[in-house]
Amino acid sequence: MFYREAGDFKTSYAEDNQTFPIKFDRYRYWLVLAVAYLVIPFMINDYWANAIFVPFLIYAIAAIGLNILTGYCGQVSLGTGGFMAVGAYACYKLMTAFPDVNIVFHILVSGGVTAMVGAAFGLPSLRIKGFYLAVATLAAQFFLVWLFNKVGWFYNYSASGQISAPERFVGPFAVTGPNAAPWAQYMICLVFVTVCAVVARNLTRGTLGRKLMAIRDMDIAAEIIGVNPLRTKLTAFAISSFFIGISGALFFAVYLGAVEVGEAFGIQKSFLVLFMVIIGGLGSIFGSFAGAAFLVLLPVALKFVGSDLMGWPTDLVSHLQLVIIGALIMFFLIKEPHGLAQLWRVTKEKLRLWPFPH
Repeated sequence: MFYREAGDFKTSYAEDNQTFPIKFDRYRYWLVLAVAYLVIPFMINDYWANAIFVPFLIYAIAAIGLNILTGYCGQVSLGTGGFMAVGAYACYKLMTAFPDVNIVFHILVSGGVTAMVGAAFGLPSLRIKGFYLAVATLAAQFFLVWLFNKVGWFYNYSASGQISAPERFVGPFAVTGPNAAPWAQYMICLVFVTVCAVVARNLTRGTLGRKLMAIRDMDIAAEIIGVNPLRTKLTAFAISSFFIGISGALFFAVYLGAVEVGEAFGIQKSFLVLFMVIIGGLGSIFGSFAGAAFLVLLPVALKFVGSDLMGWPTDLVSHLQLVIIGALIMFFLIKEPHGLAQLWRVTKEKLRLWPFPH
């Protein structure tokens, strides 16, 4: 009944190689985009923007970036929070140094700066892997947070040590600052996440994606068949950091507006994005969205059920959230390492055969 492929013929290589070869999948994703662009902006308010939609879109970009590095290339990273901080502080310096330049260019350049920093910290991956690489990226996390705390130039020698986003516009609409409308903040994040998802999807399905997966599966064998480990690993770190830098710039400029590096981009941020990738599914763009949606919606759902309906104390609800996340991580690592994305794939396979038994 669902996902029937009979009669869905392909008459060219381009049709056979398209991102969504099944018509039902294409219609479904066009429907999602239509709702995202044409319905939600007219219904969104401050609560929905700040509690759900804007953080979901920003974390989805960060999860896509980390998934390219960890899920596709197999390089474990615990420095996501630090790289988000690079994007945030680069965006702040650009916004204050070049106030007449459009905020979109500031965000893109911030991603480029983060890509260079990420590639530099990716150099140890040429000699170490696994747990030792995770420790090296964790050192990068602590070093970057320390750097942005101690060097006053990064926060323009502010007495408080915080950075605050000045008001900036895209066309006539403010997207940063106190006068930014929720729908404008949502739309700029939606445009960036759409472009990042399309770029990441095509990169991972092409030659580069096959090289990344070859390095992930067995780097020695990949080198034997002609894959350059130096270039491939550094490319993975650069592309991953580019996406993470964009998410950090949006997190600072559009979502929070004012941040202090230790609170906003600490080690908890690195683990949060890593948990999104693990729960959503390693090596899956859809899994990045699924993991980000799950961990953004979980606190909101627990607050509604626990605090509002059941009357539980707030600290109990917050601890319960940690317990649930920890239990889910253990469950997915043991029972389903490919996360929610694999569960969705299995569901689609069953729908293809329904109502016949599998």
